[in-house]
Amino acid sequence: MSAHWVPAFFRHATMAPSSHRLPLLALLALGCLTSTGCGGRGGGSADSATKSPWFVEKGAESGIEFVNDPGPAGSYFMPQSMGNGAALVDFDQDGRLDLYLLNGAGPASASVNRLYHQEPDGRFRDVSAGSGVDIAGFGSGVAVGDVTNDGLPDLFVSEYGGMRLFVNDGGGRFHDATASSGLGGRGWGSSSSFFDYDRDGWLDLVVVNYVSLNPASTCYAQDGTRDFCAPAEFPSIAASLYRNSGAGGEPHFEDVSLSSGLAAVPGAGLGVLCADFDGDGWDDIFVANDQQPNRLWINRHDGTFADEAVVRGVALNVIGATAANMGVAWGDVDGDGLPDLFVTHLEMETHTLWKQGPRGSFLDQSAAAGLVGAERSTGFGTVLADFDLDGDLDLAWVNGRVFAGPPATAGSVPPFWLRYAQPNALMENDGSGRFAAISVANPAFCGTANVARPLCSGDIDNDGDVDLVAATTGGRILLLDNVAPRRGHWITVRAVDPALKRDAIGAVVTLSAGGRTWQRQVQPSSSYLTSHDPRVHFGLGNADGVDFLDVAWPDGVAERFPGGAVDRVVELRRGEGLAP
Repeated sequence: MSAHWVPAFFRHATMAPSSHRLPLLALLALGCLTSTGCGGRGGGSADSATKSPWFVEKGAESGIEFVNDPGPAGSYFMPQSMGNGAALVDFDQDGRLDLYLLNGAGPASASVNRLYHQEPDGRFRDVSAGSGVDIAGFGSGVAVGDVTNDGLPDLFVSEYGGMRLFVNDGGGRFHDATASSGLGGRGWGSSSSFFDYDRDGWLDLVVVNYVSLNPASTCYAQDGTRDFCAPAEFPSIAASLYRNSGAGGEPHFEDVSLSSGLAAVPGAGLGVLCADFDGDGWDDIFVANDQQPNRLWINRHDGTFADEAVVRGVALNVIGATAANMGVAWGDVDGDGLPDLFVTHLEMETHTLWKQGPRGSFLDQSAAAGLVGAERSTGFGTVLADFDLDGDLDLAWVNGRVFAGPPATAGSVPPFWLRYAQPNALMENDGSGRFAAISVANPAFCGTANVARPLCSGDIDNDGDVDLVAATTGGRILLLDNVAPRRGHWITVRAVDPALKRDAIGAVVTLSAGGRTWQRQVQPSSSYLTSHDPRVHFGLGNADGVDFLDVAWPDGVAERFPGGAVDRVVELRRGEGLAP
């Protein structure tokens, strides 16, 4: 999001004027791409767009009274523009997803993070008081994972100014284990993720860091009015990697950022995804960097990582340019058995889809997917999910500018944020990996301008489809119940390792039915500042029975489980399957 891409909107007050223009060749290439595959707003045939709404908003009626507090309006404190995180987490393991929501008004504020418990009737009850996680700060991102292997999910919170680890004690209570865990320090962490990079059975942690902010900096738009600063004004910070020692009792993490190689290259990191990018069964680390090349840290199996983003095709976009890389989604959009990568950007850029093929190699296919020129917006959190159960992954993302623009005529934000507010976006997959916009038909999600950052996904009401939660800066939470016309059957899978007493984060589940296969990874951390439902969801189209399910567990062991009926939740437990 640097001034390089927004000369008409932003320049630091102390900077000398400069052209900051795209090379002519790049502009011509972008123009050629924009001229193809742009059917109106949607990048696809209007005839293919679903006319019925897919979501209704139920936040207030579900008992969620939360209104985000980013801090004083008009202070132009940069963390305000980057948002505060949200998580779906079943903290008491009763089978219903709960909510943890961050505020960003600072440690001296009365606005604390809020924990909501989902009751048996589907309403949410504020259980923040006495939980131990009702703390004030400049909240940034949330990651969820059981770091003690005791069967209860713990919470990690990144902040501007530091980070916090809250260990789940049960009974709705957490204790702050930050100091004893070795996760102290100061800085500005954004997105984070738990994963077991060394296959020892204990969840490790990666935190992508943003910039070394000078809070005294004052920045202006070209017309001389105050605006938020751009990341290019400040030094970037490398991502941090922490190894869980697995000592038992209180968790302890060792900072291995330097020895692993991640500390070698700084970057203004915003999004992160831990997944197997090269097909060797070991989780790698993708970091979405803001206005810098992305990093793809390939796991070398010996505790070290090598950045192979350039050779694997995900460092830059199709014209070889950097972009404001923010939110991250991962999934097989065209049904070829290989997961693809989607990343959101600024509104003057293109949200990018890198399709995988052959395995381990990626190519920017945004134009072919109908994404160039579609739904122009500044996107952050994003989700690939089969919302209508037809067997392919659809696409959603949330929006809101980081530099002031024309004020929204109507929006769900306080007056100050109207210049930053934009509607969210929803795209339907036609089954081949090409998307068409259906935002107009979805006013609950896309009809009102907001400044949204995190987007969480999961089956919140346990009815078999994927719901959404969007957190808005200065506004109410959006709890979006999926009411899409059902075009097929479904299966939800929870993959559990009984020996570790927890969800098998990093496991890959492959479902076979009706002559087709679908693949999902157990990884709740993606999107932006967010943690999703740890279960994986499959829309099956017209398949009316499951043949079998294969699980590649995080340590490389593979098992096959019997299939059976559709439209149900299945728990797959390691050690109870057969060799495939």
